[in-house]
Amino acid sequence: MTARMRRRSAFTIIELLVVVLIIGILASIAITKFGDSKRRAYLTAMKSDLRGLATVAESQFTSDNSYENVVAPQGSDGVTLTFTGTSSGWSAAARHVGVPEVECSIAAGALLAADAPSEPVCQ
Repeated sequence: MTARMRRRSAFTIIELLVVVLIIGILASIAITKFGDSKRRAYLTAMKSDLRGLATVAESQFTSDNSYENVVAPQGSDGVTLTFTGTSSGWSAAARHVGVPEVECSIAAGALLAADAPSEPVCQ
């Protein structure tokens, strides 16, 4: 057999570099999507904790006719809840260590602004 008749049985360096480049591009896209998914999960955890806190506050109001003695429950893992209550209204905020630049808030009663929604809002 001569050199011309041999079959090539290995990849060239160019082919390997193209494959590595394609895998790198796909990995960078996947990492970006994963980071966004984590952020959305943190926001959902904060909103869920605020809805739970709203339930606790309204239950307390049913018993005492006031929001002043409401004790904020423990937030989800990484979530910190703050609660401010008066006799006629309340407001609450949530922060997550994974997204420290975002705060979610909710209010009801006298502390609810005229244009504020009664659902948790994140900013």
